[in-house]
Amino acid sequence: MGKLYVVPTPVGNLEDMTFRAIRILKEADLVLAEDTRTSGILLKHFEIKNAMQSHHKFNEHKTVESVVNRIKGGETVALISDAGTPGISDPGFLVVRECVRNGIEVQCLPGATAFVPALVASGLPNEKFCFEGFLPQKKGRMTRLKGLAEERRTMVFYESPHRLVKALTQFAEYFGSERQASVSREISKIHEETVRGTLTELIEHFTANEPRGEIVIVVAGIDD
Repeated sequence: MGKLYVVPTPVGNLEDMTFRAIRILKEADLVLAEDTRTSGILLKHFEIKNAMQSHHKFNEHKTVESVVNRIKGGETVALISDAGTPGISDPGFLVVRECVRNGIEVQCLPGATAFVPALVASGLPNEKFCFEGFLPQKKGRMTRLKGLAEERRTMVFYESPHRLVKALTQFAEYFGSERQASVSREISKIHEETVRGTLTELIEHFTANEPRGEIVIVVAGIDD
């Protein structure tokens, strides 16, 4: 029986790719990629020429069975996403779950995940935190925010740049305008930036300065 490797890829800087990750991608019989065009750039950079197959949120229910069968047949499969660690707000959970259910060995390499550097750089308490990822865009969003209003742990969210100000405004409404927070964008890239302050200050900053790139929002929990 083969094995499934979950392989983190850089969130921005190709120099963050580990030697072990490169070796596994070169040795794998098949690379499952969220977007073969995006991953093709990464693989070409490191001269990796292995077979790739598309595996994303729109087709993972259809492809997971065939992937599991290939691993049962002795193949080694490497799972990657466009950036970061598969399964963390990216496709990956389904294939990992099915491999575990079928007694297939799953190894997840340590590596890039956008929320970890954003959390550490925020300056907010990080001995305990909750990762919320992307909040629902419509149904259930307000209910979730109400449920988080009394959260004592530091909270971590992902958001797109064009919805950042709206999200911060909703956080101010539910958590209080003076709640401390930080916004990190373009982590590990040339224009990496972390802006810290109250939610009001962050709303003012990003209203005046249009945000670009991938966004991580870190919000302090409610004071004891």
